Amino acid sequence: MPTYDYLCTECKLQFEVRHSIHTPNPDCLACGSSTEKLILSVPAMHGEMARGRDQAMRSLQPKAELAKHRHGPGCGCGQA
Repeated sequence: MPTYDYLCTECKLQFEVRHSIHTPNPDCLACGSSTEKLILSVPAMHGEMARGRDQAMRSLQPKAELAKHRHGPGCGCGQA
């Protein structure tokens, strides 16, 4: 099954869901509002420049979402 990226129309949470192509858009995982399917193309990079899909996706999140993140010892998310 393919993986689709969604953006909440209210809280702007971006998340991905794996489902059939015929499945309707899911409700937001955080607030339950409606979502829009996103079409993303993250460039592939090799060597030291490669940071992975997770970091690329975090760069697209609203800054308020990043501020809510709490970092524990040894957190490898790249945020201070």
